[in-house]
Amino acid sequence: MAGKGQVLGESLLGEEEEEEEEVDPGPPQIDPATGQVIPRPKKKKRRVNKMGRRKLLENLSNKPTDFQIRVKVLEARQLQGGNIQPVAKVTVANQTKQTRVKKSTNSPSWNEAFFFNFKKSPADLMDELVEFKVFNSKKLRSDSLIGSFKCDVGMVYLEPRHSFLHKWLLLSDPEDTMSGAKGYLKVCVCVIGPGDEAPSFKPVASEESDDIESNLLRPAGVQLQPATFTLKLYRAEDIPRMDSAFMQGVKKVFGIGEEQKELVDPYFVFSFAGKEVQSKIMYNNDHPDWNQILKIGIQFPSMCERLKFIVRDWDRMTEDDIVGTHYLPLSLMCSTGEFGPEDDQFDSFLPTFGPSFVNFYGSTREYSDLPDEYDDLNLGKGEGVAYRGRALVEIQTTLGELPEVPVEDINNDDILRVQKFMRRRKYKLHAAFLNATMVSAIDAPVEFEVSIGNYGNKLDENTAPCPSTTQPTNAVFDGCHYYFLPWSGTKPCVVVESSWEDISFRLEGLNLLLKIIDTLEANIEQVRIGIKAKLPTPELAQLLISLLDQLEQDCRKKLPEPTPGRHVSNELDRLTRDYREFELETIANNVIKLKTSATDVLEAMAEVENYLQILKNIAKEPQNSMPDVVIWMISGDKRLAYYRIPANEVLWSQNPDYIGRLCGRLQTLQLKFPGLKAEKEKVSEVPAMLRTKIWLGLANEDDAWHRMQTEGELAVYAETYENQCNIPVVGWTKKGPLGRPKWSDSQGKCSLPRESFEPPPGWRWEGDWYVSPELSMLFDKDAGHKTYMEECYEMHSRLPGTSWGPATRPWTDVKGDEMAPKDSVDLPPGWVWEDVWQIDLSRAVDEEGWEYCVESTMGGYGPVEKRYHLCRRRRWVRTRKLVEDAKQKKHKLIQEKKIEEAAEGWEYAPLFNLKFHATERTMDMVRRRRWHRKMICEKKGADCYFAMKFEGKKKDEDDKEDFNAAYAAPRMFLTFKKPFKYQMRAYIYQARDLLAGDETGLSDPYARLSFLTQSSVTEKKEKSLCPTWDQTLIFEELEIYGDPRAIEENPPEVMIELFDYDKFGSNEFLGRTKAVPMVKLDPADARMPVLQWYPISRGQEDGGELLAAFELFLVPDKNASMESLLAGSDLPFLPPKKGDLFLVPNGIRPVMQRTAIEVLCWGVRNMQKFQLSAVTSPSIEFECGGHVQESNVIKSTKKNPNFTENILFFDVMLPREELYMPPMNIRVRDHRQFGRKPTVGIHVLKSLEEFRCDPVQAELAEDDDGVQGGLVNGGRGGEHVIDMPAEERKVERKSGPQIGQPLKSFPQLELPALFRGKQEEPDPVVDEEIDWWSKYYASTGQTHKCKKYIEKGQDKIEVYQTHLEDVDFTNGFSDFCSTFELQRGKDEEDEESSVVGEFKGGFKVYPLPPDPNDEMPSKVFTNLPSSTPEECIVRVYVICGIDFQPNDTSGLADPYIEIILGNKKISDRDNYKPNTIDPVFGQMFELTTMLPVQKDLTIRIKDYDIISSDDVIGETTIDLENRYLSKVRATCGLQKSYCIAGVNQWRDCIKPRQILENYCKQNHVSGPHFYGNNSVKVGKKIHNLADYEPNKPVDPNVGPADERLALHVLHTLPMVKEHVETRPLFNPIQPGIEQGKIQMWVDIFPKSLGPPGPPFNIEARKAKDYVLRIIIWNTVDVVLDEESITGEKMSDIYVKGWVSGIDEKQKTDVHYRSLDGEGNFNWRFIFPFSYVPAEQVMEVRKKEHFWSLDETVQHLQPNIVIQVWDNDKFSMDDFLGTVSLNLNAMPMPAKKASSCKVSMLPDITTGSEVKLVSLFEQKRLRGFWPVYNDDTGTRTLTGKVEMEMELVSVEEAEERPAGQGQEEPNMNPKLDPPKRPETSFLWFTSPWKTLRYIIWRNYKWYFIGFLVLLLILLLVFLFLYSFPGEVSQWIVNG
Repeated sequence: MAGKGQVLGESLLGEEEEEEEEVDPGPPQIDPATGQVIPRPKKKKRRVNKMGRRKLLENLSNKPTDFQIRVKVLEARQLQGGNIQPVAKVTVANQTKQTRVKKSTNSPSWNEAFFFNFKKSPADLMDELVEFKVFNSKKLRSDSLIGSFKCDVGMVYLEPRHSFLHKWLLLSDPEDTMSGAKGYLKVCVCVIGPGDEAPSFKPVASEESDDIESNLLRPAGVQLQPATFTLKLYRAEDIPRMDSAFMQGVKKVFGIGEEQKELVDPYFVFSFAGKEVQSKIMYNNDHPDWNQILKIGIQFPSMCERLKFIVRDWDRMTEDDIVGTHYLPLSLMCSTGEFGPEDDQFDSFLPTFGPSFVNFYGSTREYSDLPDEYDDLNLGKGEGVAYRGRALVEIQTTLGELPEVPVEDINNDDILRVQKFMRRRKYKLHAAFLNATMVSAIDAPVEFEVSIGNYGNKLDENTAPCPSTTQPTNAVFDGCHYYFLPWSGTKPCVVVESSWEDISFRLEGLNLLLKIIDTLEANIEQVRIGIKAKLPTPELAQLLISLLDQLEQDCRKKLPEPTPGRHVSNELDRLTRDYREFELETIANNVIKLKTSATDVLEAMAEVENYLQILKNIAKEPQNSMPDVVIWMISGDKRLAYYRIPANEVLWSQNPDYIGRLCGRLQTLQLKFPGLKAEKEKVSEVPAMLRTKIWLGLANEDDAWHRMQTEGELAVYAETYENQCNIPVVGWTKKGPLGRPKWSDSQGKCSLPRESFEPPPGWRWEGDWYVSPELSMLFDKDAGHKTYMEECYEMHSRLPGTSWGPATRPWTDVKGDEMAPKDSVDLPPGWVWEDVWQIDLSRAVDEEGWEYCVESTMGGYGPVEKRYHLCRRRRWVRTRKLVEDAKQKKHKLIQEKKIEEAAEGWEYAPLFNLKFHATERTMDMVRRRRWHRKMICEKKGADCYFAMKFEGKKKDEDDKEDFNAAYAAPRMFLTFKKPFKYQMRAYIYQARDLLAGDETGLSDPYARLSFLTQSSVTEKKEKSLCPTWDQTLIFEELEIYGDPRAIEENPPEVMIELFDYDKFGSNEFLGRTKAVPMVKLDPADARMPVLQWYPISRGQEDGGELLAAFELFLVPDKNASMESLLAGSDLPFLPPKKGDLFLVPNGIRPVMQRTAIEVLCWGVRNMQKFQLSAVTSPSIEFECGGHVQESNVIKSTKKNPNFTENILFFDVMLPREELYMPPMNIRVRDHRQFGRKPTVGIHVLKSLEEFRCDPVQAELAEDDDGVQGGLVNGGRGGEHVIDMPAEERKVERKSGPQIGQPLKSFPQLELPALFRGKQEEPDPVVDEEIDWWSKYYASTGQTHKCKKYIEKGQDKIEVYQTHLEDVDFTNGFSDFCSTFELQRGKDEEDEESSVVGEFKGGFKVYPLPPDPNDEMPSKVFTNLPSSTPEECIVRVYVICGIDFQPNDTSGLADPYIEIILGNKKISDRDNYKPNTIDPVFGQMFELTTMLPVQKDLTIRIKDYDIISSDDVIGETTIDLENRYLSKVRATCGLQKSYCIAGVNQWRDCIKPRQILENYCKQNHVSGPHFYGNNSVKVGKKIHNLADYEPNKPVDPNVGPADERLALHVLHTLPMVKEHVETRPLFNPIQPGIEQGKIQMWVDIFPKSLGPPGPPFNIEARKAKDYVLRIIIWNTVDVVLDEESITGEKMSDIYVKGWVSGIDEKQKTDVHYRSLDGEGNFNWRFIFPFSYVPAEQVMEVRKKEHFWSLDETVQHLQPNIVIQVWDNDKFSMDDFLGTVSLNLNAMPMPAKKASSCKVSMLPDITTGSEVKLVSLFEQKRLRGFWPVYNDDTGTRTLTGKVEMEMELVSVEEAEERPAGQGQEEPNMNPKLDPPKRPETSFLWFTSPWKTLRYIIWRNYKWYFIGFLVLLLILLLVFLFLYSFPGEVSQWIVNG
């Protein structure tokens, strides 16, 4: 099968990839009901894999990036309707573009490309829609849509190469879905991000037959069925306040207020695939009961992936606010098993959901009237930081109908039915906080709040208070840099009670799957490490088998089932559970098969990765209605940072398999700043690190939590604060203006007198109230500091006109608070003064240190005295230093603590809302102290909230206060008896590839480590991106509470942050990483930590790696009993010191060995200016492992940018392990005047691994014995070796004889100049029809464009779909030397590129003998080519462009080529190609250049503009020097055969035989020895011409035999063959996004080798002019469309014809009044057109608009359209029928009218059965062709046309002229006027004929009858008239 017909539903939801075979390759069947292709039955071979590709879209970034979406609309077929004018419109994310209108056809070919550019985040872009619509442009806009197709961008992105290529879309009517297919549209779509390669939209060669069925993108199940998503929306709850209370306040003032209202007006919006429907608005309601059904009509299965729910808040004045957004992936709600259950497949089911709550997350809930900076989070962008409510919904899908009304009410039965899903149970959420470190908030006390849903939210006024926050604590300095909260032995605990539905069966199933995934990932990692460490196969196999055993065992575990009576499950639960069981069963069975059949570890691992992906796909729970747990850090009333944990991860279960992976376990959390703030503002600090344990479970099971707390005791305390204020004279008192109650909570919000506390039911007091001071108060301001600077300010003042004197407060602190004079500042015990009091002169002060201002309280000090200044001050400072050791300090602290506790425990502050401190100061106006009373629980599960009792309430008090006071929450603590002491050792060895922090492109890095309550810092290394610190940091006296075994199992993390030291300003953050130390409870433990690379990251960017190891020792206690853990031996010795610093000890530091590094220092290129002047005299400094080597200086880069001495040699000690190898730092310095040597560029080579080789052994070489034929057959070894003189020695690698590898060859440098000698060469044979393009098309597989060439069997060339550097064997031409880009300056992401030049060179690394006296191996780099410049001729052949980015509004461009080489520029502006984005250039440019001075060849494509400057479309740059130096001889590709003329004429400047001689000479291979002309010996192998050419060469122009043989031998060697490369173009405006491609190649000819051969002629093919003559003889059986006055069926027939694309229509005259469908014309149409015979296309040149400058060239199929019409004089002519014939492939006409049928014509479905002929071969055809009408969708025969077609060239047309119609010259053949029946005329121009043929013929009997009747009547009248007279006369006479 040509390619599997892809069903969109499959690629969207289905996760099947099948290998399939056709059962019956017969013609496609058509469904008579819908007119669509019925898919053929498929026979399944095997189920290969089951990857949910949709899942790739989940973790997309939210950072805006450049994207380009390219769409090419190729053609449409079978559009419904007759004689329509189709136009296609493409809409991508609200940008719409349209194609040209095509005339009168229902199979239009557009071939137009559109480019849509976006700067959007990938996450947003993937949800946008791509829509294709085809319209009939003739009709009114309202009913002109023929059909449409839409899908989302994500669907395209998931396809291979992010593209749909040449896919047919089935168009349908979105309104009327049952109407079936409206036609097919063929398109290409691709999504390109930065760095993606754009796929080519060129048609594939094999698409001749154009199999629609296999490439049809149709919605699954053949037809888009109409369907309805029915969303039952019941209710919502917990919606936050969204409106201001202003009006409420106004109403209250005027006394017109009703009861307190909820300030939110919610309504619900449900949207999908661009349609949306909304519910009613519930005014002033935060728990709305909507009870409505919302319906959306869709096409099922849909191309869109996510349903979107939004809750909005209605606003009268402003735009409605979004409360929250929830996305529901369709793939989690349905399953697409396309195969039945008998196929061992899971049954499919339609999307279904609920009844279940969905949760909304977004910005914080607290309302403020100001705009919220985190509003974006409510749109569903980024991670929501807070819970914002939930809604109860249910979704069902019904197929086959669309909704009549979008919104209706839910009936009462459903409302009652859903009640059972709302049953709640009580849950408890416990959290214990063990440490809070690296706290960034230091200005106010810090507390942590834990909430789930709205429960526990401290700042929300509507929730009951509960002990959900830790006590507010001041952060304390840790002695180095960071701050921590000093909780010591009393760890705060919180508990939050909440009520939720019991959905434990869902979450437990999810937990089971997540545990299976965790186990599998850990096992995969083990196997990976084994593969990396190159373990022996049996051990790897053992690891793999145990992995598979574990996986099988895990997959057999039982999924939890809902328990009747406890759980209420819905339909989706049942289906999801069945689906998961089916998948687990499948995996288990596959694992068993894999165990028996696996042969290769890597293959098996690929399978296992596959299983992992399947598990990840099913480990998703769509109906997770339990909100996430959120932890907030609050300082004051401000929320600073948060962390969100999914509830299932901390959920407790009785079954250990179902417990959440973090439930009750100690975990380290790094809090995050909300929203994108940290990214936007580049905030580098961590808000805080927390070590916590969290447990969530049913309230009646919470003893499980208490059982877990074995290490400390959980205690509950009642808490209240006693408040006092300081009134002058009176002193401290509770009376007076306190501003808060006498007894209150910590924030003073509510009154909590001690006596009003009563223990809750089930609790009792233990002990009495006691003062419990806040711990952080006990730390002095110098706590943790080793040195401290005391400061005080001396204050002076004066009255105007007087002199300065001491102020009323002569000494103050910086805030202006009074303090003691400087000399009476006491020195604390344990400190000594370092110096005396000094005036601080390092500020803006005068020479005596004074600064002046008008008034001290206003501030605004300045250094210059003015007359109006009345105050001045100066700062005195004095430094003191800590001399005692830490133990004494700790001891002293404990003493102080006891004294403090004995004291009254007051804490003081100037005002209540400021920071409190422990010692009283002069400015302090208020004080408070904390009282605690312990409580004991007597009854399990009793609530511990206090119901406060109050007497005598005042009536006017606010009710809310009372409510809060009535429920006070106690504090909880986990108390530990005593801490264990630990010591942590951090071994920081080195870092590599750090980010640059300074302008020079280097950094001065140092590392700062934080571990629990301590931090430390390494020394800084100057100017390095790869610093080696080699330093051990020791953290002494770490106190950690808790069981050491628990610490061993789950040690705290070490946080390492790297900074760049700056003398001025703050140090710049370079990145951070985390590590876990190895814990040793017994210091005698013999395990050694291993140095590991830890990845460093700064935000989203990668910041290098750090090599380090960490150990944590438990410090033994001398007094401990022998049984205890602490009775271990002593700690290991400290590591050796270097100066004051500890080194990394042996055993941990890497093992070194003596190593050689040879550096090939070739040259520098393209150096950019530095400090505005050019870099002309650079030298290079190489540094590796602390050793430096410097190259010599280049005299002038303008003359020769290469170094004169190329080789540098390092003999250094480097680590033996590749893992620890230091990087190679390459630094370029410029030598400038006055001895300045600035660094102008650096490059860090991370690893030298790729340059490792074995040392070269020198041996004597007598002969060529080692050479095998392998060389000649292109054998290539590992590292290559540069040649040495053949006589002295031969080169061999340690691993064995490797001479057979090709060595470096520089034929073009060594050869003497050769000129073409006059040889006797046969005359060339030339064939007109064969050109270079024939060769090109033959090579690209476009065989219809070069049939003759292929018949002759001539040479083909290599056409590479990428640039030559990327072709495998060329290795980027880095075999001689590699190119290293030089950087400079900081790494700023926004900058385009910081590349400032290139270094060309190479490295070889190999071990040296350890003994310095041993003989050194030979150097690897020897025999280098000359480094002097060489003059070359360069030929650039540009063939064509592919998919250029259009620059004009028309979606096209006018491209032309510009070539730049050095300072030469060739612009081909005059030959621009108008109106095309796929131009055929066919141009060759020849230039001369000096390599390597001018080595970069740039081919730039520009867009021609008449008025504005020409835009650059894109450019590509080729490094000619690399091609010139490469051993694969990339200067001129080797042709397939040696010809002396014709299209394959030899073009190189030297002949094959000389190239071969050269190769042998260079590579020390003996030969070539020719025996005659037909055999040659190269090395030890003999080549015979007969082996290569068994038959005589087909080309008559072949050259001599010896040259041909030499060429055949060369083709066996790794050399570049004749080729065309495809190079992508890039534009600096959109870096990284490809702007199109060009196909081209370059030849380089060194002038020293003589003149090159003639260039190829690659001019584009020219079109030939033809004339098509069509004689319309007659028509037969045309349907009769009119009825004459007389009631006859008739038609006034005429025939119209045109060549589609040229659209100049010609008509015959009218055959009036055809009564039998016959028309006679004898009329000639003449259509001149241009045609390219070789390509079988017609070339149409015409101006798009009358104002267009240039004709647009289009290549179209030569289609002729013949239509039959009915002529009407007073209305529009009626269309009767049409036929479209392709002159290349048209059906043979019928000889007789009777055998002419519609089935003669090819159809999409019957193309293969009709015999087709080409008029270009036949020249003339005559017969009958059918015309048909298909406005109903099926073709109906409406007539037959007899015509004769003749095709003549322009020359023949001049020789045999013929006139149009029946005009002169009426000859060849002469056309007589048609013999039409006499009845054929136009009635009102021939009255006599009308009388004769119409009136007389039809009414003559009426006329005759009328006359006879008239005669009879006349006779009767005459008779009656004359009768009486006659009678009377007769009587009288008679």
